[in-house]
Amino acid sequence: MDSVTGLEPAAALLRALASPVRLAVVRELADGPRHVHELVASLGVSQPLVSQHLRVLRSAGLVVTRRHGREIAYLLTDRHVAHIVLDAIAHSLEDPHEHSDAAQPAP
Repeated sequence: MDSVTGLEPAAALLRALASPVRLAVVRELADGPRHVHELVASLGVSQPLVSQHLRVLRSAGLVVTRRHGREIAYLLTDRHVAHIVLDAIAHSLEDPHEHSDAAQPAP
């Protein structure tokens, strides 16, 4: 297997997620579909900002829409993306000294 196989798509995925607001949106959508007004309320940011970040996630193929009457719900296209985001958040909250031995070369 080529050493760069899959790196460009992975980089594109990480670029699409490279915003605290988009990470928060994915974290919310991990629990199921949400309407824009629900995301605005739970994230505490403006509706235009939520819509802008949803457009980025949608153009990256990470979320899709589903119409419910007059409202549009957003949902993740792949639960794996939620796992990536939740793992990244959990990892960022860990004590960096907890894993410091693993990064050191063996004597």
